[in-house]
Amino acid sequence: MACVFTIIASPSAAFWPFGKRGPRLSDGLDSAAAELLSRAIQIDTTNPPGNEAPLAEFFVDIAEREGLEARVIKTPSGGSGSDGNRAAAWARLPGHGKQRPIVLLSHLDVVPADGEGWVVDPFSGLITAGYVVGRGALDAKGVSIVHLLAMAELARRDTRLDRDVLFLATPDEESGGQSGAGWLVRRRPDLLRGAEFLLTEGGGILVGDAGEPNVWGVGVAEKGPCWARLVARGAAGHGSTAGPAAAVPRLVAALERVRRMPLPVRVVPEVATMFGWLAPIAAPEDRAGYADLATALRDDPHFRSRFLADAARSALVRNTVNITVLAAGSHTNVAPEEAHADLDVRLLPGESCNAFLDHLRSVIADPAVQVQSLLAFEPLGSPARTELFAAIETVAGEVDPGALVVPRVIAGFTDAHWFRELGLVAYGFVPRWLPPSETVGIHGSNERISIDNLERGVRTMVRILEVLGRAEDAERVAR
Repeated sequence: MACVFTIIASPSAAFWPFGKRGPRLSDGLDSAAAELLSRAIQIDTTNPPGNEAPLAEFFVDIAEREGLEARVIKTPSGGSGSDGNRAAAWARLPGHGKQRPIVLLSHLDVVPADGEGWVVDPFSGLITAGYVVGRGALDAKGVSIVHLLAMAELARRDTRLDRDVLFLATPDEESGGQSGAGWLVRRRPDLLRGAEFLLTEGGGILVGDAGEPNVWGVGVAEKGPCWARLVARGAAGHGSTAGPAAAVPRLVAALERVRRMPLPVRVVPEVATMFGWLAPIAAPEDRAGYADLATALRDDPHFRSRFLADAARSALVRNTVNITVLAAGSHTNVAPEEAHADLDVRLLPGESCNAFLDHLRSVIADPAVQVQSLLAFEPLGSPARTELFAAIETVAGEVDPGALVVPRVIAGFTDAHWFRELGLVAYGFVPRWLPPSETVGIHGSNERISIDNLERGVRTMVRILEVLGRAEDAERVAR
């Protein structure tokens, strides 16, 4: 991120004006949000190994101090080397029970940040120039703070909604969630209390350029992971005499076949709907193509070229395969017996991972190269026409007049699928206004979020919960 941050605050213990246990909402929403997120970033939950329990305890402590029922839920280590130091945070704002609960889901773990390309220590939680900077500011400790403070604000106001609001921050999302959300869904469904709706990451507000409206993207569907490992085996030997049948040359040849493998364009209904909703604000030359995406991609070569030139759009109309990990020998003069590569495969809704891996084997066509499955689940979606979607539309009209609310399909995946499997309507949406220059910090360097976004996010989330969870507001939305 091409930014220079002016250091105006130190994250040392002496910096915190609110004392060891952190701020309360009575100290001011802006201060509370920034300070609590800074503290959360300083708790290193890099996955692997995770070690999310201290952060879960931190969030539970905040929730209890704000009058919420809360507890730490211990979860399995998942073999990641965390020595059992994994946990989820759960909290509850009780409602009248007239309607089923809504879950606010986030995750505690973060991807690695080695400091390369960062202008600050990624785990300093630096507060500077109106931003909180550090790994997890966006993905997803900032989400946790917005969720938790929205519930605390409702509790402070003594607001009693018609439904419970549940806070759930899980471990292990960045590694697929089997030891986090997946375990909780299988082993502790009681924590969900029969919930109807869920909000999590996977959508937000894209700030419009040059007078264009802001787009509130609500994630209703995701591509499915089909992570795979190619394992090539060959005779070990001296580096001076190894031939093309050695493990590394076999792996390289297999990867080249994979790299050249055709990935046909296919427009699934969820993607067609998304671009149809975006058509009115598309560039004039693209509006007709957005309105009938499948036909335009098939029949209009100029539109097809423009559309597929954008990697993010292209990923929504085809399966994708990216080579992300390579591992082989450790000595220059030794040909190893084994070499492997990991592939990040993402499949469109309706695709089968098993069928795709079989196709991959036929493309590689080498019995000395095995194709192993690392992670796979069926990509499930949620309907766009629900009370929750309508509540988001209502709040968008109130706080961001002229904004366009769009059901979104994302190329990545979140933990939402675990809960969709239980029948919950799960949306990816966090109310934060992000230009593209800031979204690159997700899994990148200099990840940051503005204090203004945190404060607006909390207040907007409060309003969404009010519209969804109050009978008079729900009736008005229905009308």
